[in-house]
Amino acid sequence: MCGVIGYVGKQPAVPILIDGLRRLEYRGYDSAGIAFLQDGTLHLKRAVGKLANLEASLGGVVSTGSIGIGHTRWATHGRPTEENAHPHRAGRVVVIHNGIIENYLSLKRELVAEGRVFLSETDTEIIAHLIDRAMGEGQPLDVAFRTALARLKGSYAVCAMAESAPDLLVAARQGCPLIVGVGDGEHFIASDVPAILSHTRSVIFLEDGDVVVASAGRLAIIDRQGRPLPRTPVQISWSPAMAEKGGYKHFMLKEIHEQPQALINTIQGRISPETGRVYVNEIGLTPERLRTLTKITIAACGTSWHAGLVGKFLIETLARLPVEVDIASEYRYRDPIIAPTELVVGISQSGETADTLGALREAKARGASTLAICNVMGSTIAREADGVLQTHAGPEIGVASTKAFTCQLVALIEVALALGYERGRLDPQRGKALTDALVQLPAHIDDWLRLSAKGVAAIAKQFAHHNNFLYLGRGINYPIALEGALKLKEISYIHAEGYPAGEMKHGPIALIDEGMPVVVLAPRDVAYDKVINGLMEVKARDGRVIVVVTEGDDEAVGKADASIAVPDLNPLLMPIMLAIPLQLLAYYVAVLRGSDVDQPRNLAKSVTVE
Repeated sequence: MCGVIGYVGKQPAVPILIDGLRRLEYRGYDSAGIAFLQDGTLHLKRAVGKLANLEASLGGVVSTGSIGIGHTRWATHGRPTEENAHPHRAGRVVVIHNGIIENYLSLKRELVAEGRVFLSETDTEIIAHLIDRAMGEGQPLDVAFRTALARLKGSYAVCAMAESAPDLLVAARQGCPLIVGVGDGEHFIASDVPAILSHTRSVIFLEDGDVVVASAGRLAIIDRQGRPLPRTPVQISWSPAMAEKGGYKHFMLKEIHEQPQALINTIQGRISPETGRVYVNEIGLTPERLRTLTKITIAACGTSWHAGLVGKFLIETLARLPVEVDIASEYRYRDPIIAPTELVVGISQSGETADTLGALREAKARGASTLAICNVMGSTIAREADGVLQTHAGPEIGVASTKAFTCQLVALIEVALALGYERGRLDPQRGKALTDALVQLPAHIDDWLRLSAKGVAAIAKQFAHHNNFLYLGRGINYPIALEGALKLKEISYIHAEGYPAGEMKHGPIALIDEGMPVVVLAPRDVAYDKVINGLMEVKARDGRVIVVVTEGDDEAVGKADASIAVPDLNPLLMPIMLAIPLQLLAYYVAVLRGSDVDQPRNLAKSVTVE
């Protein structure tokens, strides 16, 4: 969950490293550091806290050195201190690392017994010592790097450089994302594409086991034995501007407002306007395989798990196929029953979520078909699954997921429709009505954001001082209650819980008083009357209610303390619409409470370690 950046080429390295770290800071912001060569001497700068502290410590340093590495940290081994910040140095070698070295304690004991001194609490420092030891035995940097890798167990994206090899970067990937950017007489190493978009769109997505040896004019990708590997660059369609704030105060707000276009991107090219049929050929399953499926399991974490819960309703409704939704971090450890006639769907914005990737690997090893729903072309999950459905949401920088979530919901609707049609369980007229409504959905959301978003800001001002919230939803909208509560927790640090509305009487009702705002999702659907009954029970106990209703529902509005109205949509599309005001509510509350919206404490965008 840390950010890794490396550069070797013709330009001054320090500005490129700082710019790359700024674009990677969503991956961790406990500390940051860079190392660079200047006139043959290795320089190391590190600082606790956000990148601005590192920039201040540089104090306007001017360096013409054209090779360096940088790191922004989300702490795993060792507290956020300057000593534990990366890069880590041993003798003539500096190293940056994302991941966890599982056997670091035994390696550290071995190195300490040889007289080596450690200055940090991290697992990463042992990598620098292993490389330095091998170089002391006469091995050049690239060979010493592979010698060190052979001793490591765990997950890593690691990059290293040495004072004695002033024109060489080495890097490797095992279980954590790492890419290579190919420029004109220059090369970049990075954890994620946005870090290098300002310099090149030609990118190689590394695979587990790949080792990179890069200089300004040469790039080699080899295996652990030094044998060359065929890796071809791909051209990234994202522009640098897509990863900028574009005049918005925060990335999160920008990404909320980008949702209409992001949804268009997810829909485009997959629906026949004449028939309403959905074509998702990239899922990698033949029509015969789709017809013989007996079960679907969805594995995901966090917000993506909430998308999976909505997906269960969609697939069971439209395709009449049983669906189980698993928290990916639990899936492998319960010895799941997996049949060859099962499809396991992994949902991950980054395509690098360690637990989701592990779940897909487990399912595949036991003979199930696998499908990835993700947002990053070339990611590990996208490469390893039998099929992949890209959401095309564009880069999402804010740690709290917004547009990636709603695009996941659209992708799941597409999967459900495709399955329903192929299995003969979906009436064509019903399917056509739903796809027509889906095509119109981005316009409805765009109109709502232009006309109604400011009303959510006013409601946030009423309730931002509360420290506990309850969110209630029913049926297909219950997962949106979970997601709304998670958004509030993530960025405002308010304790919030989501519950099925029918479960309120089974415990949560004990918490309700005048200090407990309750957000009630009450669109006009089959569960409407039941939800309103729950709303009245909250009011009877002096709870304060924020109700989200279908436009024109004056009855529900009159029973609440505050209300948000959304367009009257097909009930299967309503979860997408309902998610957006809840995203805005969390955003405005967090801003009013002075929270760091884009980089909330203790969180990182992509969880790439278990």
